[in-house]
Amino acid sequence: MNVNGKHYRTIWLKENDASTVQIIDQRWLPHQFVVEDLCTVQEVAAAIKEMHVRGAGLIGATAGFGMYLAALHAPEDDFARYLLESAEILKATRPTAVNLAYACHRQIDAIAQVDTRAEKIATAREMAQRITDEDAEFCRRVGENGLATIQAISEQKNGAPVNILTHCNAGWLAFVDYGSATAPIYAAHDAGIPVHVWVDETRPRNQGARLTAWELGQHGVPHTVIADNVGGHLMQHGEVDLCIVGTDRTTRTGDVGNKIGTYLKALAANDNGVPFYVALPSSTFDWEMRDGVREMPIEERGGDEVKRIQGLKDGEITTVLLTPADSPAKNFGFDVTPARLVTGLITERGVCAANEEGILGLYPEQRKN
Repeated sequence: MNVNGKHYRTIWLKENDASTVQIIDQRWLPHQFVVEDLCTVQEVAAAIKEMHVRGAGLIGATAGFGMYLAALHAPEDDFARYLLESAEILKATRPTAVNLAYACHRQIDAIAQVDTRAEKIATAREMAQRITDEDAEFCRRVGENGLATIQAISEQKNGAPVNILTHCNAGWLAFVDYGSATAPIYAAHDAGIPVHVWVDETRPRNQGARLTAWELGQHGVPHTVIADNVGGHLMQHGEVDLCIVGTDRTTRTGDVGNKIGTYLKALAANDNGVPFYVALPSSTFDWEMRDGVREMPIEERGGDEVKRIQGLKDGEITTVLLTPADSPAKNFGFDVTPARLVTGLITERGVCAANEEGILGLYPEQRKN
């Protein structure tokens, strides 16, 4: 992804300093572009929990680098315990996103295969980079595999712009590069297919209005920011050709956990005959979970995110109170969209039905005897 013409990933090792991980601190976008240094497991955990970084793939990549920093700082005589404790600290930060635990476990398994401290550190660094590179490559393939769906609609519309509604930010900023929900959109735009994106603001943290709109603008993709409650109206009036969203955890049966409000968009899409696709790399599947509504852990965040809003005033980023000061607020971070409301899943291996057989058709190695 380019920022003012310069290519960036969302996370990388600092040049000439392999003990420092650098991230784009997303709290300040779209008004300020800030690069933050992370040097300890505690700093990585805070960055994930406080949403300096967010999004399924990027959380996983950040956890991978967090485990590398843990290996760097682990004491010689207590290396294994320090590593396991660091993994627990990281996994506790955002319970809904499955990529986080996936990255920690991959690191622990890889590091256990070598003996010396130097080998363990080198292995942790290599694995962190591998997780990061895989995330970017899988998202690129998601874009390729979703392109045909957009192209088919474009042909049906005789080249008129394809109107795509998305929710939250499942773009480049939520992964290492390309994004999941946005990857097919970028692929279509780059192929010369006219597209227009309806960008849900995505209360309470406004990831759509702040992040998706910013990165679409950086890429030159036509878009319009809308309030969260507008989507159903647009679908009723034929202004949405398809919905594409991301996911933080998807069960082996196709239930989709994503940013709060996704379920309502899926209901509106179903009622109006609008295709509803979910884009995800395979690292976001939870192969052990079957019933998302009953089993998926749903993160509950602080009420201040609902009661207050951040914006730019007189050139300064500030936060203001929206509600009566003494009104309590409830803040669920995610909801679950049942598989029956999902038209299809766009993965790095192809597009499949949102059911167990469809998913296992792409990932036969996950079949259980």
